[in-house]
Amino acid sequence: MKKITILIHCKDRPNIIATVTNFIASKDGNIIYLDQHVDRQQDIFFMRLESEFMSDDFSADTFKAYFKKELADKLEMKWRIYSSDKKPKMALFISKYDHCLYDILGRYNSGELNLEIAFIISNHSDLKPIADNFKIPFHHIPVSKDTKAEAEEKQLQLLQEYNIDFIVLARYMQIVSSKLISKYTNKIINIHHSFLPAFVGAKPYHSAYERGVKIIGATSHYVTEELDAGPIIEQDVSRVTHAYTIKDLIAKGRDLEKIVLANAIKLHSERKVMVYNNKTVIFS
Repeated sequence: MKKITILIHCKDRPNIIATVTNFIASKDGNIIYLDQHVDRQQDIFFMRLESEFMSDDFSADTFKAYFKKELADKLEMKWRIYSSDKKPKMALFISKYDHCLYDILGRYNSGELNLEIAFIISNHSDLKPIADNFKIPFHHIPVSKDTKAEAEEKQLQLLQEYNIDFIVLARYMQIVSSKLISKYTNKIINIHHSFLPAFVGAKPYHSAYERGVKIIGATSHYVTEELDAGPIIEQDVSRVTHAYTIKDLIAKGRDLEKIVLANAIKLHSERKVMVYNNKTVIFS
C-alpha cells in the first residue's frame, strides 16, 4: 500500500473538491483524509488530502505527472505531492541553550517525530556531548564577523550533501543570511519568546518583569529576511502573576518554547502547513 499527501491552493471556483476526488478515484485511490479552506478576502482555495493506493505498481512520480497534466495545469494550481515512503530530513542549528535541543531529541528518540535528523550544526562546541549521547552527527562551525560568509558556505555544503528538506533553529543565536533563506524558503523554522517586538534586547524577561506582564508566550515561525516577521506556524501563551520572579518567567518561557517549537516541527514534517502571503493555513 502506498500513501500520498497532496497540498493544493488556487483561485476558488466551483467543484474543485469533486474534480480532485474524482481524479483520485479514477486512479484507484482511497481518500482517507480531506480538509479545505477558502480565504474569502483573497478568493483562494486551500486543500490538504491524504490518499492510499493498494496497487503494487503504483508510482508516485507517474501520479504526479498525470496530476499536473490533467488537473493542476488546467486549474492553475500551486501544488505539492509527498509520498509517505520518504521521511523529511531535518538539520538542527543550535548555540548554547539546550532546552529545545533536549526536548526535540527526546521526542525524536521516542518515535514521536516522523522525520530524520541528519545532523546538528552549532557555532559552539558546548552541546556536542548531548548530540553524541543521542548518536546524532555534530558539526562545530564557529561564526564570527570575519568568518560568517565562510561558515555559511560550510553549512550550505552540509545541507546539500545530506539533501536536507528543512532546518530548525533550536535557539541558534545567529542571524541567518539571505543566501540560506533563499535556498530554503519557508523551510527554516525559528522559535522566540512572544515579547518581541515589545521587549527586545538581551534580557526580555527582565524587561517584562519590570512591566509586570500578566501573559508570556512563544512563537514559532518560518524565517524570512525581515527579522522575526516570517509566517507564523504555532504560538502559545501562559498566564503569570506578580508573584513570579525573573527566574520563574524564564523557566515558564522555556517550557513554552519547547512545546511550541515541537508542535511547529510536527506540523511542518507532517505536511500540514501551507504558506500564502506571509500567512499560514494550518490543517488539523
